[in-house]
Amino acid sequence: MDDQALELLKSLVSTPSPSGFEQPVARLYRNYVQPFAHKLTTDVLGNVSAIINPDAKFRFMYAGHMDEIGFIVHYIDENGFLFFSTIGGTDVATEVGQRVSVHGHETVPGVIGRKAIQALKSADFDQTPQLTDLWIDIGARSRDEAEKVVQIGSAVTIDAGFTLLGDSLAAGRAFDNKVGLLIGAELVRRLSGDGDIRSDVGFHILGTVQEEIGSRGARTAGFNLAPHAALVIDMGVAMDYPRARPEDQGQLDLGKGPGISRGANTNPAVFDMLIASAQDRNIPFQRQATGGKSPTDARVVQELQGGVATGVISVPLRYMHTPSEVVCLDDIGATIDLVHEFCRRLRPDIDFTPV
Repeated sequence: MDDQALELLKSLVSTPSPSGFEQPVARLYRNYVQPFAHKLTTDVLGNVSAIINPDAKFRFMYAGHMDEIGFIVHYIDENGFLFFSTIGGTDVATEVGQRVSVHGHETVPGVIGRKAIQALKSADFDQTPQLTDLWIDIGARSRDEAEKVVQIGSAVTIDAGFTLLGDSLAAGRAFDNKVGLLIGAELVRRLSGDGDIRSDVGFHILGTVQEEIGSRGARTAGFNLAPHAALVIDMGVAMDYPRARPEDQGQLDLGKGPGISRGANTNPAVFDMLIASAQDRNIPFQRQATGGKSPTDARVVQELQGGVATGVISVPLRYMHTPSEVVCLDDIGATIDLVHEFCRRLRPDIDFTPV
């Protein structure tokens, strides 16, 4: 990754975008790709598409979702404490005591509170806390005081900064899937100056919305686009930490390149093109197997219209859906190289029909 890409990644992860509240990060993506894209569109759900060769009849779709997990305020009690629901799948065990940002009339800091450990009963120590046991303290002393800055329906994000770990790892919140959005932005930048891509292939590089609550954005954006081929880039669960059991779901390590998935969600011809792209350019990669539905936008994209030749690429990630996810910057760079090389090989006459 170069310095420009790294600074964009820092900006993306610091910008809130829970599902349904993606507008701030969508603006950041649009502003970054605007100088490079031939055309920019935003649809009614909020999906943003940066397009190279918008008039080409053969359409390629890149999907990297913009949304992150988070919370939403659903009740404010008489003492000004906020009670909340999750947006997407969060790990309640990691939330106790976290500092948060509540995005209301203005953005205010808060703390996720729970009954003090000294007040817990012995049976409580063996149980994971429930969401109903938690609240957010913003320092208000009454409901009226709290409602001056926040409201029912205000989004909430964990306040966790970006930190480098050693030479090549980074820790932060929402790498899932701000990394995929970064890769898309860098892909637009590369494609705009690449004289080797075909003018009869349209490259639609999307930041999709609402993936964490059911891939709603990819379904609607893909329906409108009707792509012929697609790549979905998301994060994969790394299994290179203590007490991990790769025999349960496969090995995926940080620092060894992106995972290329094989299975029902991956078109065989797309899979072969991805492997050839990596091998011919000496791009590190790992093989993955997905037996059922992919937990990514790929599961809806491949079913669009009469079917889309789809591939899935996973960037390894430790501690997914926690406030301190860990990613390898070299894996991000390798994924950018891989997707770019795949795009260079796309032609309208490729037959993606499995034989």
